[in-house]
Amino acid sequence: MIAIAIDDEPPALSIIEKFCSMTDNIELKKSFTDPTEALRYLKRYPVDLIFIDIQMKEHNGLEIYKALKDRPLAIFTTAFAEYAVEGFNVNAVDYLLKPYSFERFRQATQKAGEIFKGGMSSDVCKHLSIRHNYSLTKIMIDDIGLIESFDDYLTIYMPDKKLTVRMTLKNIIEQLPEDKFIRVHRSYIVPINKIEHVRNKIISLAGKKIPIGSKYEKNFFAKYID
Repeated sequence: MIAIAIDDEPPALSIIEKFCSMTDNIELKKSFTDPTEALRYLKRYPVDLIFIDIQMKEHNGLEIYKALKDRPLAIFTTAFAEYAVEGFNVNAVDYLLKPYSFERFRQATQKAGEIFKGGMSSDVCKHLSIRHNYSLTKIMIDDIGLIESFDDYLTIYMPDKKLTVRMTLKNIIEQLPEDKFIRVHRSYIVPINKIEHVRNKIISLAGKKIPIGSKYEKNFFAKYID
């Protein structure tokens, strides 16, 4: 999950940054001591999760979160226990009372991961919302024919168009249904049901030849043959 952190105390942000670096399912993109800067960032770059302090000197994290048009998952942090109920009243994933341990942090992020993955793999979710040209673009999951990576950019191939966005394969694979997509190479994700055939570790689909990387070979054949 892509995340940002908001807290007006730099030491508190340092703890979140450290704990995120120890957590496999969180990619912390930026940290902010100024909520206004964070809001400007969110308008341009959507995230899956925010860590946000409730009681800051000049801002209230609950009010900031409730004002967001497209709300990501939220884990609230604060030194004041009386804000716990308010946190859960806005559907927070969890509430961390400072100072909290890494184990407590890990529990909260695991819960966020379960909610995130559950929503993305649900039959109700038929599309992805991808940030492109400073706006959110809806992409139907069933339209995706191939995803190709170039450094920090992806090209998403669809029947009538292709879309190039600033994103990583790691980020997008977390948002795709596990039973429909698989990473086969450091540069490719393919939809399983659109594979035409596999020969000599080369996948044919949509007129393209996609190599299967040695790192992904075992997982691919186990899933494809199954």
